[in-house]
Amino acid sequence: MKDVAQRAGVSPKTVSNVINGVVFVREETRERVLAALAELDYVPNLSARGLRNGRSGVIALALPDLATAYSAETAAAFVELAHERGWGVQIEQTGAEPHREAELISRARAHLVDGLVLNPVRLAESAIVTGGQLPPAVLIGEVQQDLVDSVSVDSVAAARDMTAALIERGHRRILALGTVRADFDTASARSRTEGYRQALAAAALPHDPALEVGVPWTPGDAAAAVRAHLEQHGAPDAIFAFTDSMALGALSELWRAGLAVPAAVAVAGFDDVVEGRFASPPLSTVSFDRRAFAATALELLERRILDRDAPRERRVVPHTLAFRASTGD
Repeated sequence: MKDVAQRAGVSPKTVSNVINGVVFVREETRERVLAALAELDYVPNLSARGLRNGRSGVIALALPDLATAYSAETAAAFVELAHERGWGVQIEQTGAEPHREAELISRARAHLVDGLVLNPVRLAESAIVTGGQLPPAVLIGEVQQDLVDSVSVDSVAAARDMTAALIERGHRRILALGTVRADFDTASARSRTEGYRQALAAAALPHDPALEVGVPWTPGDAAAAVRAHLEQHGAPDAIFAFTDSMALGALSELWRAGLAVPAAVAVAGFDDVVEGRFASPPLSTVSFDRRAFAATALELLERRILDRDAPRERRVVPHTLAFRASTGD
């Protein structure tokens, strides 16, 4: 490090600040240090650093289902932004199994990772409520709690806005795809169901339980649910799927049934994944800035790593409605 400092014309402390990415360094100085690091092929000794400051330089990101497009895009945003902070990212899939979250918390307590970003599907089953001293952690998603910092999209408002927009376009029988049911009761499903119902009530439209279809959030399950609904009830005016993946399953089933979108049935999703923009027709959806979402979570995590006693924060990332051809826009 002294050799790097000498070549860059700075102090060893400044080199340390650049490498660790915690203390602000002027861009001109930072570039000189980075150039010296590259010229000397300097590689930090992470084991020695961990012994000195108790940090590994690695955080963990745990998502319920890594197979989804939403998870892939979310993980990519976290990895890129974490690397800009000099952090490595360990990615885990938790499903709905609390013991996997508990294992990650144990790793953080043992300083194998410096902090956690968790996306539990239900608070009651999350390991964060089991008690004890929690490591630096940030929750993402719709689970509401006051134990750790959190970042979310207001899914109630977002679902309400999309449902209201479909109503404004003349649709009255709007099928909500992915609502709560006995064997699939998640915080996300609850909040989006609530937003859907609020929009119906505001428009003085009757609540029809047959138009609320609870289904696991996969394209295949969504397609099967739409098929069953068409056979039993006929076509709705519109389908609001609570994820884009389910909306793509709905589009496939409507195509199989010979129902044109949006002429016969309009379709909208939630999340604005890349695949939806290239669907046939392109998918209208609830959109939010994935990078801003990840950046906010990492900002809160870094603050918590540096100051365990900082006040807890709950931040909401704004959403927008992205209208495309699947709703006739």
